[in-house]
Amino acid sequence: MTLSREEHLAIPESDLEGVSVDTLAVRAGQVRTGQLEHSDAIFPTSSFVYGSAAQAAARFAGDEPGNIYSRFTNPTVQAFEARIAAMEGGERGVATSSGMAAILSTCMALLKSGDHVICSRGVFGTTNVLFQKYLARFGVDTTFVSLTGFDEWQAAVRPETRLLFIETPSNPLCEVADMSALAALARGAGALFVVDNCFCTPVLQRPFEFGADIVIHSATKYLDGQGRCIGGVVVGPDNLMQEVYGFLRSAGPTMSPFNAWVFLKGLETLPIRMRAHCENALELATWLQRQPQVEQVFYAGLESHPQHQLASRQQSGFGGVLSFTVHGGKREAWSFIDATRMISITANLGDVKTTITHPGTTTHGRLSPEDKAAAGITDSLIRLSVGIESVEDLKTDLQRGLSALSD
Repeated sequence: MTLSREEHLAIPESDLEGVSVDTLAVRAGQVRTGQLEHSDAIFPTSSFVYGSAAQAAARFAGDEPGNIYSRFTNPTVQAFEARIAAMEGGERGVATSSGMAAILSTCMALLKSGDHVICSRGVFGTTNVLFQKYLARFGVDTTFVSLTGFDEWQAAVRPETRLLFIETPSNPLCEVADMSALAALARGAGALFVVDNCFCTPVLQRPFEFGADIVIHSATKYLDGQGRCIGGVVVGPDNLMQEVYGFLRSAGPTMSPFNAWVFLKGLETLPIRMRAHCENALELATWLQRQPQVEQVFYAGLESHPQHQLASRQQSGFGGVLSFTVHGGKREAWSFIDATRMISITANLGDVKTTITHPGTTTHGRLSPEDKAAAGITDSLIRLSVGIESVEDLKTDLQRGLSALSD
């Protein structure tokens, strides 16, 4: 029997083929219940019941599809996974409890003792610590190289290399990697190419189109966009994601139904938010570049950025994060930050509210002085995650920071 439009419980995937990422952000992944609700449903339950003991056994054995326990099967979480996978152009998504849990789960599922990882130096400080300190305890060796120094990537490849990991644009210096070149290098080495797409989101950049095998997000950032929840997600081909899902099912760093519901709501406005973030960030980067108290601005949207042309080819926008150095050192950087009154002093990013932080003592504070120097994290560096407030009001607040350096 053919269902009427009113009786459809889900939009068939075939009906969403070829639609824009803006539409996928609103429509993909939703499966309506018998109540035919318009907004996504939330299932805050720990477990699910069965019609019989035989059905329970079939579910646990994997012989019958259906929900079992919310640690690894929950309709709200599955809706979020399906939506972000559709937006990225990947086969399957696996949601996790945080962005770092997404990276850890990928590594624990796909690496083993004796394997080798090549990672760019320009990554979130905790990502560096995870590879350098904790995965090393399990026999996984990591070589850190310049994100933009392709010769360093080539020289670092070993027979046991199994994974290349990058953020592009990088945190916090906004360096941009040539994804096609690194993807080809990974294929030639028999390794996986993993891209953290947190700064751009699928609205601005789709790494699978440039050869990535796996895409990772901290959903905490732009996917939520309003600083409400912690979460992460891994997207990739079904065979690899089945391994990641298996680790999550056993180890448990999974996403809660409530957080998944919040992220679903966040995705609905992601395209319009990202365009606003980009517009404000470009204007502020251009304005900061003209200020005498500012030594250098790091933002791929500026024509002065060394990878501006590459970013223009790979991205449809330059994102909402920029960083800059002021003349002086930590004292001057802290004085600038402390003089602002509206901008939030916090290490989070991707929020509709503009945030400011000193990477050297916050996000990258656990790195050794040598690792900071290698990553370009100086005492005078300030990172700005530009929100969607009035850009003129943001300039007024940043002017307070500039004035503090002139006093």
